[in-house]
Amino acid sequence: MADQNVPPRRPRDDRGWDGHQHPSADGYGDPHTPAPYGYDSPHPYQGGYAEQADPREQYAGQPAPAPRGPQWVGPEGLGRPAPARPAGTGLPTLDDDDEPGRKVGRRKAMVALGGTAAVVAGGAALAMTPQIRGLFGDEAAGDATGSTLTDGTAARPSGQQPSTVRTYTEQNESYMGSRAGEALKKNAPAGGRTFSGPAAAAAATKVTVKTVLAKDPILHLARRTTFGVTPAVIADIKRDGMDAWIRGQLDPEKLEPSKGELKLAELPTQKLSVQQLRDQRDKLNDQDAQPEREMVDATIARQIWSKRQLFEVMVDFWNDFLHVAADFDGGEVYRNSFDQDVVRKHALGSYPEMLVAANKHPALLIYLNQKDSRKDAINENLARENLELYSVGVDGGYKEPDVRQAAMLQTGRGVQDGKYVFRPEQHYVGKVKILGFTHPNNSADPKKAEAAIDAYITYIATHPSTAKYVAQSLATRFVSDTPPKSLVDRLAKTYTANKGMIKPVLMTLFCSSEFWAGVGQKVRRPMEYLVATYRTLGVSPEASPKHNNGDSKRTAYARGLRQIHDKMRELGQYPMGQPTPDGYPDVYVAWTSAGAMLNGWNEAGEILAGYRTTFTYTAPEKLVAKPPATAGAYVDALSLRLVGQKLSTREKNLILGVAGVATTAKVDATFNGAITAVARAILASPQHHLR
Repeated sequence: MADQNVPPRRPRDDRGWDGHQHPSADGYGDPHTPAPYGYDSPHPYQGGYAEQADPREQYAGQPAPAPRGPQWVGPEGLGRPAPARPAGTGLPTLDDDDEPGRKVGRRKAMVALGGTAAVVAGGAALAMTPQIRGLFGDEAAGDATGSTLTDGTAARPSGQQPSTVRTYTEQNESYMGSRAGEALKKNAPAGGRTFSGPAAAAAATKVTVKTVLAKDPILHLARRTTFGVTPAVIADIKRDGMDAWIRGQLDPEKLEPSKGELKLAELPTQKLSVQQLRDQRDKLNDQDAQPEREMVDATIARQIWSKRQLFEVMVDFWNDFLHVAADFDGGEVYRNSFDQDVVRKHALGSYPEMLVAANKHPALLIYLNQKDSRKDAINENLARENLELYSVGVDGGYKEPDVRQAAMLQTGRGVQDGKYVFRPEQHYVGKVKILGFTHPNNSADPKKAEAAIDAYITYIATHPSTAKYVAQSLATRFVSDTPPKSLVDRLAKTYTANKGMIKPVLMTLFCSSEFWAGVGQKVRRPMEYLVATYRTLGVSPEASPKHNNGDSKRTAYARGLRQIHDKMRELGQYPMGQPTPDGYPDVYVAWTSAGAMLNGWNEAGEILAGYRTTFTYTAPEKLVAKPPATAGAYVDALSLRLVGQKLSTREKNLILGVAGVATTAKVDATFNGAITAVARAILASPQHHLR
């Protein structure tokens, strides 16, 4: 009988868990994509960064880098200077070299503004993270704790609770156990209470944590419940009021689709059923069409343009919590159905119903090899992940015998001709006892056997440990990398009282003082940074009038989405992209990649410049309707437009240094030709990296 924490290395024809890679960046072999990420015209600065590795590998021991020169921006603004950097070494190209006579070089100003943006939530954490310390000249600590996965060896013997053996930990916890994580914990919001409504909670809550963000509750709400603040979102919240706006977001079916969502009809494979995808597999392969990648493209479109922003945030949350990778071998047929029929159907509904549905879906059964599990050859992958990742969690109280009993109970479920099937001849019959759940399981009759399995899945989905695990994960997503226990306990209590319904849990969260006290305590992950940049810059889904689609088989919209998708892959995060079933980590210390940060800044410059014509971009000189005539006032107005607040005097002076002008200097709408560099510098600031 197998005893495995991760699926075995199987031949590809088993169609199990091992993901597949496509040969071209664009995925369609489009002749009109002349360079990686589909540039439509030449431009002066290309990224050229190496593909990002698993973020956990960044905590391996590293040699101390050479000293570097820029200052850093902490929770309260600019801080200490660092030693000068030796000649001959430098950061990746940002846009141009420093010019003689410029008081503050563009490259140095960018790094000073944004180099610690990903740690401003935690202040001292900057000094503790190897990648960022490498950027600023401190010695690498090499001290982080990564998850160590085993397959049931003597290091994790049968009969012991996995968390007590400590061969692995819950994913976010594994990162937060580093010294950087300990530093972040010191700046977390304190315990609090629940109020009658979100607006009442916001009005009664004082923000005491250190942060560079303005302590504006409307901005805070917009940052946490959307993929990026836009003028339209702020206007809607002010018009409706916080309470009504949140209620509207929790009822997404009543919100009209956006232009970007209506254009999803241009992604042809997304309209095909599982059976149609199976029947047309050869044709789609000949066209180099990839349904699982179009699904990711569609998800990105919704994140950028949907008005149902809280719903999309929750879809992303569940795609990390109940994770099935987009690129597993079989995902091209089944993953879109899993997205629609499991995650999106239940994202704001019942988690127990979502977990039951997932355990009957071909995508999960194939991804975790459940289709190969029989009573005489049991595979434990799905049984283990149901406990460790999808319900009670690693500290939830289960032991190795529980995994084995669950694996026996779940036998018989499989996939045939593209559909879920139950095979009674392969189902183990016999009494089971799993984490307090007991069942005679004395019949192979499909109705009775499946009822027993569903009863078990519902049991673990409503278990007190699951309530705590879901509550901890939601609080980590919406409040802080180190959410207060008081909040987690209240969310878990609501989850239990409502039998796993999600809307009441979210309302408890938004009515809690801890949510409103957590301003600036979450850092945007690479995907979130890129989506927020598209949103704040007001990119439109329509093609630019300059666009020439040629004889491309795909529309400009489809090509543009694939370009964003490919850039996210470069940055190391894209929807449903984690190949392993634990999903992406949701804490800052997992994402301290200087390369990804710099690559993101370069991408912000590309968007501002509008080189790609598959979408329509707002010219940077038109971001502010009536630009002030002096440089300092213009920076203030542009900061308000892009990040919702003015920057500090020292931050503003760094940005003025990017343009090489004084605060009182006269400038035109193009900032005397420097508007793209100035806007990009603002988008490299901590105020844009935080959510």
